[in-house]
Amino acid sequence: MKNQADPLLLVILGPTASGKTALSLSLAEKLNGEIVSCDSVAVYREFEVGTAKPSPRERARVPHYMIDIAAPDEEITAGDYARRARAALNEIKARGRLPIVVGGTGLYLRALINGLFAGPERSNELRDRLRAKAEAGSGEELHRVLSRLDPGAATKIHPNDTPKLIRAIEVCLLAGERMSELWQHGRDPLTGFRILRVGLDPVRNGLYERINRRCAQMFERGLVDETRELLKCYRPPDFAIDSDPRPVAKALGSLGYRQAAAFLMDKMNLSESMDAAQQGHRNYAKRQMTWFRREPEVQWFSGFGNDEQVQETVFSWVRGRR
Repeated sequence: MKNQADPLLLVILGPTASGKTALSLSLAEKLNGEIVSCDSVAVYREFEVGTAKPSPRERARVPHYMIDIAAPDEEITAGDYARRARAALNEIKARGRLPIVVGGTGLYLRALINGLFAGPERSNELRDRLRAKAEAGSGEELHRVLSRLDPGAATKIHPNDTPKLIRAIEVCLLAGERMSELWQHGRDPLTGFRILRVGLDPVRNGLYERINRRCAQMFERGLVDETRELLKCYRPPDFAIDSDPRPVAKALGSLGYRQAAAFLMDKMNLSESMDAAQQGHRNYAKRQMTWFRREPEVQWFSGFGNDEQVQETVFSWVRGRR
């Protein structure tokens, strides 16, 4: 139940390239706010061109959190994100300012607001062994392992979903309890805030044109060069050679970087790489909207977040509910 005495938490969600950053900056400056990023790639340092992170100038205008918090070869899970982002929300609240959560990673947002089940902390050593097992064969081997340990969880996790398979096996081995049983214990939802959700819903054709243009600009601004430098130190999560000493950088498997890496590995030419990145981002936008449509109590606004009229309309709506 909402407590009207609780301070406000504003959540801005929407598909990639919908103008969430511009809207968040406008609202933060008008409402004495600070911004908490909710993006699964922006958390990693050294990933700049392909992430659409707020620029240094934009970050100087308003305090930002949950950007550049991890090295490329670290792994920030949804649970890691939720714990650290909740700490940031409480810091912002303690200063009497408005926390504004902004981003397009639905799983991170759900973990932050709804919470996750209380599983054990991850074991990097165990995860490395399980990942090596998957890389040496296929996800089906991990799925067979999980089927023996936790048949209930195995029926709900696809054999190709390696991260979820690894986490489920890890829970069984470290907690001594099946993940399917932990699911029954419930979650730990965020408390102490009155949540307002604002959604951006631009016209699809206009959004796709914007996505295509932004992807092309990423390539023009040096995405391939940045990816080349990253590949000198790290390898993508799906690229495994036993003698390869480079640690895995999960973000090298994200949109844009994955296609740039494919070009650098001679798997496609530059034009094909950019086309694939554009298609991948368009498909991602579709999935984001499907996910966000399931979020409760979202007030949707047509148009892009950098449109001054949209900014003023959203500002008036939020101000009327403070």
